[in-house]
Amino acid sequence: MNWRRKWINPVLNKEFVLRMRTPRSAYSVLVYVLVMGLLGMGIIYVMTSNSSSTMGRIDPSTSRMMFYALSIAQLVLIAFMTPALTAGVISGEREKQTLNMLLTTQQSSATIILSKLVASLSFMTLVILATLPVYSIVFLYGGVSPKQLVSVFLFYLFVMLLLGALGVLFSTIFKKTMISVIMTYGVGLVIFLATGIGYIFAMGITQANRYSTNVTPPSYSWVGYLLGLNPAGALISIFEPSFSDSVFLVNSGNAGAPIELWQQFLLVYSVIIVIALWLAIRYIRPVRRRVKASRDMAPIGTMDKIDD
Repeated sequence: MNWRRKWINPVLNKEFVLRMRTPRSAYSVLVYVLVMGLLGMGIIYVMTSNSSSTMGRIDPSTSRMMFYALSIAQLVLIAFMTPALTAGVISGEREKQTLNMLLTTQQSSATIILSKLVASLSFMTLVILATLPVYSIVFLYGGVSPKQLVSVFLFYLFVMLLLGALGVLFSTIFKKTMISVIMTYGVGLVIFLATGIGYIFAMGITQANRYSTNVTPPSYSWVGYLLGLNPAGALISIFEPSFSDSVFLVNSGNAGAPIELWQQFLLVYSVIIVIALWLAIRYIRPVRRRVKASRDMAPIGTMDKIDD
């Protein structure tokens, strides 16, 4: 029991109980697994029925394409579910008028923020791990290594941490849960969609300039950095390491891309995660900041009255 008291604080224990011991959680896992299973069956049907070369058989290449499609689909589902689980963890306490009581406990601001985040992401992690039987279909036909599967699941955890940190930040800043949810989905839409669209436009302009001029092109193009901010692009670079070279328009005589897309994704968004959590911890106690500002602006003779 000592390890439980050491690693699980009261806030985290309450969140675990509320999220894991309700029928809604079990139904959510069931629906998620059913959706992923039906999606996997649908991918198998499409790939085997529309390809005359396989004649209804599943070879390793077909299995690999199925793995790619399932991974991209699961990434999209994570993008939809994670903000809904994290964007109301603090604003919800404020709407229920329980945040002030929570702040008067012995738990620090960092403990409250991180406990809320860990509890939300733990349920999402359970949902992701529940889809492992669906991925086992891929291993029946080969084409995918266990290392790739582990890398993809670790990438999922990082994306969940990114969206969760943003959701907790907006939930701390805004008083209404609806506003924090909208802001989280808006930023997620920029990360998932705007970066991809920006890369497509920039790539078109860059390729047009290369073909229209006789100037020797550089060793690589800067447009690859745009797709390095996109989760789907980073995920594909995990599948195919050569994808980064094609994205950066690397010339055949060069060694390769300046950086792998997934490496850039981890570096850039790791900084954003740290900043988001730091801001959430800082702004969860606005009263303390107002008292400190009052002390700084008040005359020396009135400091004792402010303390009282």
